[in-house]
Amino acid sequence: MADITIDALTSGDLRMGSLEVRLAETKAEVEAAQAIRYQVFYEEMEAHPTPEMLRLRRDFDDFDPLCDHLLVIDHARGAGAAGVVGTYRLIRRAAAARAGSFYSSDEYDIARLEEYRGEILELGRSCVDAAYRSRHAMQLLWRGIAAYVAVHDIHLLFGCASLPGTDPKALALPLSYLHYHHLAPPALRPVALPHRYVDMRLMEEHDVDPRRGLAMVPPLIKGYLRLGGFVGDGAVVDHQFNTTDVSIVVKTDMITDKYLRHYERRGSSLI
Repeated sequence: MADITIDALTSGDLRMGSLEVRLAETKAEVEAAQAIRYQVFYEEMEAHPTPEMLRLRRDFDDFDPLCDHLLVIDHARGAGAAGVVGTYRLIRRAAAARAGSFYSSDEYDIARLEEYRGEILELGRSCVDAAYRSRHAMQLLWRGIAAYVAVHDIHLLFGCASLPGTDPKALALPLSYLHYHHLAPPALRPVALPHRYVDMRLMEEHDVDPRRGLAMVPPLIKGYLRLGGFVGDGAVVDHQFNTTDVSIVVKTDMITDKYLRHYERRGSSLI
């Protein structure tokens, strides 16, 4: 990753056919990212918008003006905002300090992560237009994240990732599998806040079939696991987004060139 520079995130060097990945540069591009988020989360996944979100048909919150927005742009659809077809939201320590917290802290105690030496990066709001959920869009997003990690010397990635639905019992197998097989070590383990904590050990360990459990894990979470990621202790039900969330932690030294080549070779999708 060391050969990727900040120029790649602004110059259009990270391209694949008509697709480009780069950071948002204008208010219009950020609003286009919010519109894609609304389309995926609220229209497709049936999250519950506020009246203002419904009126504007955009997903937004107080973090958006403070963080970086990684975009996939299809130049066949248009330049800049007109071509935005995918996004990832990136929050570093400085942005979190301006906001007063990281987004994840509404669901998890992340004090152990905040105490981690070196720069940390919260990933969130990952989504891609349904017509672009091919290997190319996600390859580009992850190449962009790799560039961002290299440029800002990120040591640790984390964030919340979701399983569909708000009934943890219906997700007993994947949640139990994640807890028993991918629980973060204590020094890196977020813990769901007491008033939101849902025990992920919904099955006895000997009753969990790892193969079936992994098969039920959403592709985005599988992608983090392939990068050596862990989950925190406890799930959280998010009624607004119609999901059950888990906390994800990835040490960036796990994100090797070998794995980036794996995604490019296999075209693995992380969404």
